Amino acid sequence: MTSIGKFTFAALLALSAFSLAPTVASAQQPVHGKFTLTHGVRWGSAEIPAGEYEFSFDPETTSPVLVLGKVSGAPTGFLMLVASIDNSKPTDVNRLVLESAPEGSYVSEMQLPQFGMTLEFATPSRTGEKRVAKTVTPAPAGQ
Repeated sequence: MTSIGKFTFAALLALSAFSLAPTVASAQQPVHGKFTLTHGVRWGSAEIPAGEYEFSFDPETTSPVLVLGKVSGAPTGFLMLVASIDNSKPTDVNRLVLESAPEGSYVSEMQLPQFGMTLEFATPSRTGEKRVAKTVTPAPAGQ
């Protein structure tokens, strides 16, 4: 029984050594910023109320997750799974893209050209429904 325990300990030690290894110098930096929602929206399966928010995103994580924190009113936090990450065009503007559905507005993209990326989020499939996009402009951190 002690040999199994030693093997497990050695395996955990090896895994932790890999996770603590320094990252490549060309790695992208974490992204931070702020935005204001003038009305509540659906973001994945979460309902996000109107208010001011700060966000952070680390593109180097294994499971890409956007972290939202409400800074106005009652403090609330959300973790949003990023479905995919695309490059953004330099002419794009920082914004949230909302899709309209019978249940309300869903966030489908967060365009962050100042960081060179567009984060895409899952939205309910709507066969035959017209896509209506609205935008909310997030401000970069420190503004």
